[in-house]
Amino acid sequence: MLADDGERIMHAQIVINGGLIMISDDFPEYRGGAETPPPAGVTIHLEVDDADAWWARAVEAGASILMPIDDQFWGDRFGQLKDPFGHDWSIGAPIKR
Repeated sequence: MLADDGERIMHAQIVINGGLIMISDDFPEYRGGAETPPPAGVTIHLEVDDADAWWARAVEAGASILMPIDDQFWGDRFGQLKDPFGHDWSIGAPIKR
C-alpha cells in the first residue's frame, strides 16, 4: 500500500516460513521529524500480543523512544524505539476493546 504522497510504501508484508514480516519506507514525520534515516533504512516491526508489556521490556533493556507508544488511527497500540545497537524497531498490537 502506498502512502498518501503516492511515492513511499506505507505497508507491505510477506510471509516467510509461516511468520509475517511487515515493512515500509522511512517516514521521518512519524518518528519525531528526525531527518536521519535508520542505519539500514528499515524499521523492524514486532506484532505482539501485549504491546505495552513488550514496550516496557525493550525500554528496560536500554531502548530509546523514537515515537511513544499510543493508540493509533489504524487500530493498533504502536510505538517506535531504537535499540542500544542503533536498530529501529516498532512494536504493535491490535487495540483491545
